[in-house]
Amino acid sequence: MKLVRTVRRYPVITVSVVILAVVLGLQLSGAVTAARWIATAYVGLFIAWTIVGMVRDVLRGHVGLDILAVVAMIATLAVGEYLASLIVVLMLSGGEALEEFAGRRARRDLTALLDRSPRTAHVIRSGAGERDEVEDRAVEEVAIGDVLLVRPSEIVPVDGILITATGSFDESSLTGESMPVARDAGSEVMSGSINGPRAVRIRASRLSADSQYQQIVALVQEAQDSRAPVVRLADRFAIPFTAVSLVLAGTAWALSGDPTRFAEVLVLATPCPLLIAAPVAFLGGLSRAAKAGVIMKSGAVIEQLARVRSVAFDKTGTLTEGRPDLVAVRPAEGFSADEVLQLAASAEQYSSHVLAAGIRRAAVEQGLALLTTDDASEVATNGVEATFGDRRVVVGKPAYVATLAPDTTRAELGPGEAAAYVAIDGRFAGTLVLADDPRPESADVVTWLGENGVERIAMLTGDTLPTATSIARDVGIEEVHAEILPGAKVELAHGMAPRPVMMVGDGVNDAPVLAASDVGVAMGAKGATAAGDAADVVILVDSLAGIVDAVAVGRHTLRVALTAIWIGIALSIGLMLVAMTGVIPAVAGALTQELVDLATILYALRALGGPPLGLGEHAAASRRHDAVRR
Repeated sequence: MKLVRTVRRYPVITVSVVILAVVLGLQLSGAVTAARWIATAYVGLFIAWTIVGMVRDVLRGHVGLDILAVVAMIATLAVGEYLASLIVVLMLSGGEALEEFAGRRARRDLTALLDRSPRTAHVIRSGAGERDEVEDRAVEEVAIGDVLLVRPSEIVPVDGILITATGSFDESSLTGESMPVARDAGSEVMSGSINGPRAVRIRASRLSADSQYQQIVALVQEAQDSRAPVVRLADRFAIPFTAVSLVLAGTAWALSGDPTRFAEVLVLATPCPLLIAAPVAFLGGLSRAAKAGVIMKSGAVIEQLARVRSVAFDKTGTLTEGRPDLVAVRPAEGFSADEVLQLAASAEQYSSHVLAAGIRRAAVEQGLALLTTDDASEVATNGVEATFGDRRVVVGKPAYVATLAPDTTRAELGPGEAAAYVAIDGRFAGTLVLADDPRPESADVVTWLGENGVERIAMLTGDTLPTATSIARDVGIEEVHAEILPGAKVELAHGMAPRPVMMVGDGVNDAPVLAASDVGVAMGAKGATAAGDAADVVILVDSLAGIVDAVAVGRHTLRVALTAIWIGIALSIGLMLVAMTGVIPAVAGALTQELVDLATILYALRALGGPPLGLGEHAAASRRHDAVRR
């Protein structure tokens, strides 16, 4: 069965081997003419098929290296070296098989995500305790609010909130955290994580298409389907290598006066090292990045990452933890602290701003009931307005609140603090002060970038200047652009130099600048779908150390790809120079070229390995710290 599958997968190789065996048999039996005609007919058909493919590539604007193989086959047939021409055919078709095999090996970590994608969910329909009824549904049919049963060792089908008192989940395929993570009731559980030894219940909080694991799968599919830059990378060498090969072959013919010498040289110039080794290297880079929790949407990103010279960071949720906690309520004269906090938290129910969750959480912890309303609206990146009874509440940035309450005064903030300003009924009501600490690895990431070829590092944030400056100072960034809107972020990113420019963000407001940058990187561990859709790279591990992983993989992969190409070129040219003397017959040259192919492909697979990623022990310590904190 395995042999049958192999034959079906590689029909051209199978036919070529059969034809070669028949031709060798006829030649050994003395039927030389029949052997020549069969070989010539088959190689002629293969040449025609290759030329058709070349024409299609040219029409698509891709000038490749197949012309060398075509010329080599024609030349060997012309001088009667039909066995050599058959070996060239076998080499080219065998090269495609080697590419597919190496590609499957390189994609293994990527496709592992697809293979284990959850497809079924156990929905608890009604009743309680022993009377519960469980219905199996396709994950696409799960609705928000459905209660799901996740049995021991099963994959969580959609994002949800844990209902069971406690649970343990393996999130290694999502975050790279090797140890199981404990969750308590009310905690978010990500789809794609593996349940521990006890059955648990979760309440679906997102549809299947919007859940974390399915978003990752979509990114992986996009990465696999992309046209890697390796093709373009090889194209840069195609015309010069073709020209040098033809010149060497022509020179050998001219100096020897023997047309056979032209064929003997050219069979050693077949393009498999360039056509195969470089794509394998880039697939290996994509695979290695995925294993480290970094999904690159296309192979083109690898080359950009390898050459990044400027980096811009968002602040909240990127350089900082992204979970600000309320540290002080400073009411204005005529207002109480509880009144300001209750009304502000009630309004923040209708806001998606990162500070909103901390304000709501503080109000609930202090036992303040949150009010509801049908009259609420959010002005993106500025603030939220809501009416509760006869009271109009505005919460947001100082400049925005001041347009509605002219008596607004700015608060004095300490390092790492941020403030939400509150106006009630057109009067400044007070300030809510929150603190969001930098990630423990942020300073090391900034230092690593500065020490590894990144010439310019900046912070682009909509937060206030004092808060932004404080965080920037803590993490080692000197260039700060604060209190800017998404459109201004895009303009600043466009104007940054030197290029390429990498932008790192996590929120919905970062989506425009991520899409506009040379390389957009989204911190996707917390499910920032809009940012992930706009970015070129998504970091699944909740650690900024993934930036170092992405850049390191890009540089190592590009270095391996270029080295593989140069190995193939150097070996081919060296062998061609030897063949110009006539010491390498055409058949031996064609067989020798197979060894060149093998050498370059084996070297290209080095992209799967390489030096250790990230920040070493510091990154590991940070991830352990995050796991303990969760």
